[in-house]
Amino acid sequence: MNNKHFNNERGFTLIEMMIVMLIISVLLIITIPNVTRHNTNINNKGCEAYVKMVQAQVQAYEMDVNKIPTIDDLKTAGYIMKDSKGCPNGEAIKIDADGTVTAVANE
Repeated sequence: MNNKHFNNERGFTLIEMMIVMLIISVLLIITIPNVTRHNTNINNKGCEAYVKMVQAQVQAYEMDVNKIPTIDDLKTAGYIMKDSKGCPNGEAIKIDADGTVTAVANE
């Protein structure tokens, strides 16, 4: 039996494995901050869309009831969902006396 064919099998060396791990680490270090930045941007865009949706519901409520609603009025009347917690980025929704909807940071 010839043992020569067993000697031809070759695995990765420790140096090669460490180089691969270094490359993966560098890619992760570059990628993770970009994902976080995009997530914040997505949440801010979601908040803008939510504010516009609530503004439309305020206008609909005002046409139906002939008064400027509060957030609780909109929830009670079914114009927005009762379990609505505000913007995806954590900001709350505020309705001014003139019916303008804005997002405000939670205090």
